Amino acid sequence: MHLLPTNEEVITMLKETGALRDGHFEYPNGMHTDEYLQVALAFRYFQYAKILSVGLSRRLRADTELRAMIKQLSIVCPNTGGLPVAYGVCEALRAHQVYWAEQDTDTSPMRFRQFVDPTPGEKVLLVDDILRSGRRLTELRALVESKGADIVGLAVVVYQPNPSVLEFGNLPLFYLAKMDAMYYKDTASCDLCKRGVPVVKVWT
Repeated sequence: MHLLPTNEEVITMLKETGALRDGHFEYPNGMHTDEYLQVALAFRYFQYAKILSVGLSRRLRADTELRAMIKQLSIVCPNTGGLPVAYGVCEALRAHQVYWAEQDTDTSPMRFRQFVDPTPGEKVLLVDDILRSGRRLTELRALVESKGADIVGLAVVVYQPNPSVLEFGNLPLFYLAKMDAMYYKDTASCDLCKRGVPVVKVWT
């Protein structure tokens, strides 16, 4: 294993832990794909969590501007998948603190807990386990910016963009591995459906 895991090594870890699965999957929005990834499953195992967290932190330390502000940097993530990543990265970086945004339901707006709002001018790094559509991180970004905090970057373990992935403008994006999956917008356009491959519906 390299000090900074290669793309292939990250994928191997995800497969070994059951975090990455091949097959035929349908998302709640109706989109079909040939792979399903739950990075949080890899973080169940201490040795893998450590490798992935430290690897991502090394990506971040390589950025001169981020490295200069680490002691004042707050790590903010969406609950719950981003939490193990955020704590692992904070520990590896020795950053200032971690906090997170919550949702009462999948469709309710994100919110911070009482007394843990970011402060105006606070340096914030947004962290999550995966960037697929960008919807959660876009909502989190808007919430943090509404508090007046200064977002300095976005970091994820895996960047696996789907065809409708949202853009983040000039905000720096850091990731440990990039993966491509085959996406189909619906059943009618899905080659896997046409071949009769059994489909598994996934929650997120």
